[in-house]
Amino acid sequence: MIQSIRTVLVQQMMQAKAELADAWKVLRHRGPSQVQFWFIALAIGVAAGAAAVAFRKGINGLQAALYGTEDVHFLHSFAEHLHWSWILLIPTLGGLVVGVVLHWTTPDGRVRSVADVIEGAALSDGRVEVRAGIGSMIASLITLSSGGSTGREGPVVHMAGVISTWVCRRIDADGITGRDLLGCAVAAAVSASFNAPIAGALFALEVVLRHFAVHAFAPITIAAVAGTVVNRLERGDVTEFVLETPGSLQFYVELPAFLLLGLICGLVSLALMRAIFFADSFGTLVQNRLRFPRWLRPAVSGALLGLMAIWFPHIIGVGYETTILALSGELALGTAILFAVMKTAALAITMGGRMGGGVFSPALMIGALTGLAFGLIATSVLPDVSGTHVLYAFAGMGAVAAAVLGAPISTTLIVFELTGDWQIGLAVMVAVSMSTALASRLVDRSFFLTQLERRDVHLAAGPQAYLLALLRAGAVMRPLGDPRCISREECEALMAEGVSILASATLEAAMPWFDRDEMRCIPVVIPDEDGGETPVGALYHVDALKAYNRALAATAAEEHS
Repeated sequence: MIQSIRTVLVQQMMQAKAELADAWKVLRHRGPSQVQFWFIALAIGVAAGAAAVAFRKGINGLQAALYGTEDVHFLHSFAEHLHWSWILLIPTLGGLVVGVVLHWTTPDGRVRSVADVIEGAALSDGRVEVRAGIGSMIASLITLSSGGSTGREGPVVHMAGVISTWVCRRIDADGITGRDLLGCAVAAAVSASFNAPIAGALFALEVVLRHFAVHAFAPITIAAVAGTVVNRLERGDVTEFVLETPGSLQFYVELPAFLLLGLICGLVSLALMRAIFFADSFGTLVQNRLRFPRWLRPAVSGALLGLMAIWFPHIIGVGYETTILALSGELALGTAILFAVMKTAALAITMGGRMGGGVFSPALMIGALTGLAFGLIATSVLPDVSGTHVLYAFAGMGAVAAAVLGAPISTTLIVFELTGDWQIGLAVMVAVSMSTALASRLVDRSFFLTQLERRDVHLAAGPQAYLLALLRAGAVMRPLGDPRCISREECEALMAEGVSILASATLEAAMPWFDRDEMRCIPVVIPDEDGGETPVGALYHVDALKAYNRALAATAAEEHS
């Protein structure tokens, strides 16, 4: 009797263990469609939201300690009364620390940001670099605290990616689950950073995952709400910017003015992006010519920023106070234009010098200044049929930021949620649509995708362009000895003609052979101990096309599930 009971208990335990293993397998590989996965999304949302809030508090605390101000939101006014040597010294020393941190934690001395998260989502199953990400977070914290002229969103997004990567490694998540966990973390971080849950969720879908699949929507929304709750528990239910005087829009008469503003903002965003890329290329050229160590480059950038800040302290940090002045219409036309130009130059110097931070907050400031300048002109030319020039500042803020990010939907919603005023929606939507339509045709869709193109990572054209880079020749080839493969002698004959490809090479490198020379197959080789190459198989054109089609089908299935 006891033996039979023991047998039944053992069987039940084995069955429970098998069911648990099956449930774990389902969670790992079909997680986004399971209710249990939503609890992981909730936990990641809380963690990413808390990290974003902590990052912001860290910047405020360190900035207050370095500059000796009680309210960092009004750092511009306070810095005007500091001695010039202190304004010069702080960003220089900050840049030196940033250079050392990045030298220790990254292989190339480059800060990781939103572009790297997009690359991780597309090419690395939702994973990002952890060590380099932590180093970049520290570098960005120091940069923003010591006067660097960038924004918070870039490091916050990558920091969220580090959190989701850690979880993915713990549960050994597959590609779909990994990407959705990454989307959850990004949504929570953006939501907590800007107190904007709707925009945070859409930012993750529109910018990072670059699709709106139904299976990803529920967990990403849960994470975005969790991040917002964490932020509101700490800071309260407050908006970043307040429009004190609601704008009135003369619909039929003023609409062409906002269309024109959108086009101007598209050109401004293009100038902003080109300035950053030029500064990065020029900085690399100078570094190579003078042969100074890479850890010194951010210090040189910090010194240049310090020199600028002596006369233009509004460039220090995120630029919250200047953005408020622009949105409240308290700047003159010449001042708004001058501040926009100097902020663009400061942002280019900061990022070209390989310091930390992102581009979104500076784009908001430059857009607000651009919109204010346009509004001052428009309302003075036709005062009887124009609304307030403040409304143009809000529309310009959204238009420049949307063009830089390549995210018209989420940026429009971020402006709504930052202000809490939905009456400005029409003006913002019109300006945003025109700016993104123009700028996306003059760069590779957005600042982030253009960054990747400059590194020869081709994501802007879509999966059909980058999927070939995910498939290795060694995984698709027919091995020697396979009856469907050519013989070793035939492989060696082709190799003698200079036709071969490494097993570790991608199909992206192989396809030009087929297209250019109309070859049926290419020998696949591996390096040998003598420095030569040994054939191990052959890559056939038809097999490469089949593998490519399967990858396209899997991507389409994920994006439409």
